[in-house]
Amino acid sequence: MSFSAIVVAAGSGTRAGAGTPKAWRRLGGRAIARWSVEALLAAGADDIAVAVAPDMIETARSALGELPNITLVEGGATRSASVRAAITALSPHRRDQPVLVHDAARPFLTRDHVSQALAALTQADGAILALPLADTLKRQAGPRLETPSREGLWRAQTPQAFRHDQLAAAYAAWPDDQEPTDDAQVVTAAGGSVAICPGDPLLFKLTYPEDFAMAERLAAGARLVRTGQGFDAHRWGPGDAVWLCGVRIDHDQTLIGHSDADAGLHALTDALLGAIGAGDIGEH
Repeated sequence: MSFSAIVVAAGSGTRAGAGTPKAWRRLGGRAIARWSVEALLAAGADDIAVAVAPDMIETARSALGELPNITLVEGGATRSASVRAAITALSPHRRDQPVLVHDAARPFLTRDHVSQALAALTQADGAILALPLADTLKRQAGPRLETPSREGLWRAQTPQAFRHDQLAAAYAAWPDDQEPTDDAQVVTAAGGSVAICPGDPLLFKLTYPEDFAMAERLAAGARLVRTGQGFDAHRWGPGDAVWLCGVRIDHDQTLIGHSDADAGLHALTDALLGAIGAGDIGEH
């Protein structure tokens, strides 16, 4: 299913501590926002609007510049203002398709998360990923400590999926003097139905300094090491030089082949193709 996406990356992230806003800090060698943008592209997004603080536009361009189908949008002072700006920036000819809204501070987004949200959207006006509460809740009420029921309570996550026109209309109807906590709240306030699909603990939001330490450990475990093996051989024949690894070596014989018969580079090429699962040099 074709879809558009909004990545909200305009916040200052003050709770994360001093320094670069959290969406543009490095995680596993990449900007945190880039993790989500790459995941959405891999899942099939054909138009992504990234809401960025005005003073971070150049940083965002440096972090995301070569990725396709990306539009950088100046975000607002609030999350809802950033989402409104991003909705407007999405390509007009794609406004009949679903749009996913995702927080850049949730970097461990996967294709499965996207698929779940889009599938749930077929049964409602919106769909969110959410986790049931597992911990006991406590509420301070003056000197007393109360224990509210957690029955029916969920931890909402992103991505959240909607139909573009419904999301735009819901935001247009939302009061300017109120700030919603997420996009599902805006859609339900406009009378829309929102479905819940299973969330994922790995979609936690990076908020406090200790979250970044945990994310680095997870990012290290997510790195893949790929290996490939290459082998090549050519027979000797009459000639005046041998090519090995791109170097010409004068000789009274040569390696016979349909190409330059450079066994060194051919073996290396096969190893690289093998490592990315792209067959061997003969197929290309």
